[in-house]
Amino acid sequence: MKKLINVYCDETCHLLNRGDTVMVLGAVYCDASETKYIAERIRAIKKKHNLPRKFETKWTKISPSKISYYIDLVDYFFNESPLKFRAVLIPDKNLLDHEKHGQSHDDWYYKMYYVTLKWIVRTSSKYNFYIDKKDTKGGARVVQLHEVLANRFYDFNHECIAKVQQIQSHESELIQLADLLIGAIGYANRYDTKETAKSAIVGHR
Repeated sequence: MKKLINVYCDETCHLLNRGDTVMVLGAVYCDASETKYIAERIRAIKKKHNLPRKFETKWTKISPSKISYYIDLVDYFFNESPLKFRAVLIPDKNLLDHEKHGQSHDDWYYKMYYVTLKWIVRTSSKYNFYIDKKDTKGGARVVQLHEVLANRFYDFNHECIAKVQQIQSHESELIQLADLLIGAIGYANRYDTKETAKSAIVGHR
């Protein structure tokens, strides 16, 4: 029987014309049998810092009053957790020329998800991919991403790429952790950063 891997995916700053030049896509992943334990460990860290169980960990929520929580979470990821991580950085969205390649920005967005995720897959394992829900129109795109990713590995019966599914970020501590990590990568690759609670997180490791 193939080992089942759960993969939790997110992105940051995907929209054009918002002043953000950097975009990052990323995923944390581990054996499916370990996801419950990891989620409970993250909840325990929240409890240690007097945060509600349902507090949503997000890069955009980092503030001086919560910096110790986020540092503990980063330390957990690097020092204890069995999670693996992969990210793809787009350094300057202003250089994109979608017209030249006959595509929309949305087409390109899901192509970048494909590029991010295909390197995680090993055909000796089975995968569930959970993607943070971007909008209400992404369902058909996610189905297409599933097919393209499966076809890349000749997995026509979906015995390897079992599932590609959108979920809300508040439903998953692991998607929230992916959000934190890709947020830090994006922040570290901007040129307009200032000394803030976020820069302290980036500098911590």
